[in-house]
Amino acid sequence: MTPKSLHILFASLSILAVALPISAALDSPLVGGWSTIADPNTPQIVEIAKFAVSEHNKQAKTPLVFVSVVKGESQVVAGLNYRLEISVNDGGGADSGTYSAVVYSKIAPKLLELTSFDQIEG
Repeated sequence: MTPKSLHILFASLSILAVALPISAALDSPLVGGWSTIADPNTPQIVEIAKFAVSEHNKQAKTPLVFVSVVKGESQVVAGLNYRLEISVNDGGGADSGTYSAVVYSKIAPKLLELTSFDQIEG
């Protein structure tokens, strides 16, 4: 390596050595990591949760009805993954519990895909 290349390499490593601990101290999410959704009851998140319940009903031939989003997380991938805790009832008003759903979302072309839907309570 030339002295100039070594200097650039050393400078780059020095910047990383300083930046990585600062990033960890700030508790910033890593790319690909899950981040808490501050308000899981925004219209966009509710729409995704309703899609998850509807898609599950088609696949499992169940009559579950969306009640609310309890909490949620998002993950940046080649689009977005949403991991949502969804409260549902059985269609007759009786509580059917809480489910964990993962929905993959892509903006262009618009795509929603149910990845998983599992009962966690109830």
